[in-house]
Amino acid sequence: MTLDTRHSLALNKRGTRGPSLVDVPPLRYLQIDGTGDIDGEVFREAESALLGLAYQVKFAAKKRLGLSYKVPPLEAVYGRRGNGSDFDPAGRSASSWRLMNMLPDEIPGEFVEEVRERLAAKRNPPRLADVRVQTFSEGRCVQLLHLGPYAEEAADIERLFDFAEETGYHITGDLHEIYLGDPHRAAAEKLKTVLRYGVRKAAG
Repeated sequence: MTLDTRHSLALNKRGTRGPSLVDVPPLRYLQIDGTGDIDGEVFREAESALLGLAYQVKFAAKKRLGLSYKVPPLEAVYGRRGNGSDFDPAGRSASSWRLMNMLPDEIPGEFVEEVRERLAAKRNPPRLADVRVQTFSEGRCVQLLHLGPYAEEAADIERLFDFAEETGYHITGDLHEIYLGDPHRAAAEKLKTVLRYGVRKAAG
């Protein structure tokens, strides 16, 4: 299965604008974890290390493996805050987060390590050593496509919780965001972000 096919499967683009149920297969990612303000330096260093390695792997894969692909969008999973409540999109702060970038199945973990070693020898960006290759499994989820600023996600998140309840499910996962827009290039009102939560069937 190609990277584009896996990404389309995960997004289930038909009906993504409104709430929908999707079955997400296990997907392989470059991942890095962190804590604290997502507008802070720690988050920026983690993002830079993750995407820096992702692009170096892409370039090396084309040159050495003959594999050509587009680096997929950045993704993030946000954990609960210190008081046990959910991620606050307005404050853009969380107790924990995981940044992810989907990795083609054709690229061995050993190949990623070789690229990492070369990158470390050249520039060695902060947190490069913390990036890992790992499969992320979600299964059945509810999701929708949010249009607009990140700080205005709350209403769409509430729609997802309501949709889950209406269809007989409970939210079980943390907030998973897939960034289809670049905040450094697009106006905030034009940003596109997939919002996703893992669910399980309600008892009874």
